[in-house]
Amino acid sequence: MLLIPLREMLAKALTEGYAVGYFEAWDQYSLEAVLEAAEESRSPVILGFGGEFINQKWYDNGGLRRLAALGRAAAEDAKVPVALLLNEVKTLEQIIRGLTWGFNAVMLDTSRLSLERNIAATRKVVEIVHGLGADVEGELWRLPEANGAVSPSVTENRDPAQAVRYVKETGIDALSISIGNVHFLTEGKAKIDFNLLVRLKQMVKVPFVIHGGTGFPDDAVPMAVEMGVAKFNVGTILKQIFWSTIRETVGNLPSTINVQEVIGSRQTGDFLEKAKNKMKSEVKRRMGVYGSAGKT
Repeated sequence: MLLIPLREMLAKALTEGYAVGYFEAWDQYSLEAVLEAAEESRSPVILGFGGEFINQKWYDNGGLRRLAALGRAAAEDAKVPVALLLNEVKTLEQIIRGLTWGFNAVMLDTSRLSLERNIAATRKVVEIVHGLGADVEGELWRLPEANGAVSPSVTENRDPAQAVRYVKETGIDALSISIGNVHFLTEGKAKIDFNLLVRLKQMVKVPFVIHGGTGFPDDAVPMAVEMGVAKFNVGTILKQIFWSTIRETVGNLPSTINVQEVIGSRQTGDFLEKAKNKMKSEVKRRMGVYGSAGKT
């Protein structure tokens, strides 16, 4: 299947009252988990890889190109509508290379920049990316981080007028917002500021994106969708599930094993295949929560 422009996918979601998940992958097994979940759920999906935790030297010396090849192959085989996102990368050069290698949506990590520098950097990305026929997600406010690296106080004094200006001056296709959602949350749920979201909805006319989807409460999703959220980014919970399954599987193996079966066989005994299937179950569950299941 051909890639679907991100802006079209999100516009359709807004019109029909659901959100699309971007379930961040990091290798072939995790990528397959996302695509298989989408196909089994008959859900549109955003495939892709992120730059937040990647070794940048590896990324710039062939890593990004190889990830792009995996993503493009998965997208071409897909039986459901897909977009291919290069998420939160560090440099404009990485964005340009990613587009060359097959991504059709990008996001530059501008979380540490001032408003003025963020606008300037994002506007430059938009000029280049739109010229190449792809879409851009921008981020306005930095999210608090569960690891304590960024205090929850960063959510104070959010002014929707800044969002209006940011969208107007950059020309982005989707806006990542900070409304109480938390990056890297491993326990508990985030407390969502719906008053702020309502004000944003009244003033901003592009689809909203929630990063930190792991800790976003399931029961808050319908209201968020009604208020313009068309995309949820999910990553942390997927790695938690993948890792816990690997640890349990390896821990239960006998002292003598058939390594050909356990590693890389793609049979039921393959420990990475087990982790993939557990991850797939969570992706399918979230597609149901977001309302995208059955929308293809």
